[in-house]
Amino acid sequence: MRWGNSPQEHRNDSSARSSELYAAAAVAAGQLPVVWLVGWIGEQSGDTYGRGFNSMGMACVLVFAPLVLPVLGLIHALVQSLPAGCLAGLVVARARGPRWAWQLACSALIGVGWAALTTVLWDWPFISTALLFAAFGILPALAMAYVRRRPRWGFWGVWFRSGLASVVLFVLVGVGGALAGSAGLIKGYEPPVLSAGQLTGVWRGDDGAVLRLHPDGRAEFTELPTETDMDDWAAGQAFALCDGTGTWSLKREDGNWDRGGVAVRLDGGCGQDTYWVIGGTEQDPELFVLFGDPDAGDLRILKPQRPL
Repeated sequence: MRWGNSPQEHRNDSSARSSELYAAAAVAAGQLPVVWLVGWIGEQSGDTYGRGFNSMGMACVLVFAPLVLPVLGLIHALVQSLPAGCLAGLVVARARGPRWAWQLACSALIGVGWAALTTVLWDWPFISTALLFAAFGILPALAMAYVRRRPRWGFWGVWFRSGLASVVLFVLVGVGGALAGSAGLIKGYEPPVLSAGQLTGVWRGDDGAVLRLHPDGRAEFTELPTETDMDDWAAGQAFALCDGTGTWSLKREDGNWDRGGVAVRLDGGCGQDTYWVIGGTEQDPELFVLFGDPDAGDLRILKPQRPL
């Protein structure tokens, strides 16, 4: 790669900015499907929590993706790629080095800034978010440098090439993921096998649910989601929040699950007996229930209060 600073970079600045903007937007939009597919393949190697393949959701994605992706690509170009290009132009005027290298550095810097903002506003993990934003800005930054050096591609030419490359990469990643899975290179998820002693203790959910499992088989709970009867389920009430007491026992499988879990039997008239499936890992176990439709149900997760 021999992109540097050349007289071509001094052409009409307005035209240059427009070319760089749609190049960055096209590349950002084109890489989104591939990034999503990689993430989806990674999720399949983890716990899916009993969710099935949402064919209706996938159909909606395929229909609306051509409309949504360009908008998302443009937003990314406006908030990261284009500001990085402007900042790189200021740096190049005062420092040595090729513009494309400075543009990559500035894009990563702006990505770190957006990661810090998301950490403050929504408590996203800073390091992983910063790395993701920085990585997501690499190809758009290189595309901007390329069209600055070789402006012969028009608006539709850039979008066509980006779309074509996106489709090819999407197919290659999909086929590669399928082959890797069938060859055993991508390991499937194995839930932890916990003893009754490991399950004893206090389990809490992010929504305020508390489940106390006593060694003698007694259970106490507060705002615990529980199964409802068929009439309530048909009326749209997939679960009921219950306070009270009951009993619990460790099961190695259930009628709907071939995985171990905790069968909680409730005293009183609130809710129905509920099977909390064991998930997570040996180090960070979880109990979960997927209420309602398996394709789009309401997932509730309990995590142990340390120490157990």
